[in-house]
Amino acid sequence: MNRVPDDGLVLVPGGSLLTRTSEEGRALALTLARHTIHTIQPDLDVLKGGRPDYSTNPDSLIAAAHVVAVEFGTIAAANDYWRD
Repeated sequence: MNRVPDDGLVLVPGGSLLTRTSEEGRALALTLARHTIHTIQPDLDVLKGGRPDYSTNPDSLIAAAHVVAVEFGTIAAANDYWRD
């Protein structure tokens, strides 16, 4: 099996949701979403094999964007919406 490396299976990189800026928070949300998918499907060949289907399906792309938005909302709340 062409497996995701162990560092790609860490669900919260660095062990914290705290970021300095909202831009960093958004980047973390994307990373968390990717790590979640890699944890669910660690076989890269299987994961990449499905890409032609979901990468051109509007419903799949909207669902992926929703996952990132939910992660970002959690990160924003953890950061008190980037206090002063």
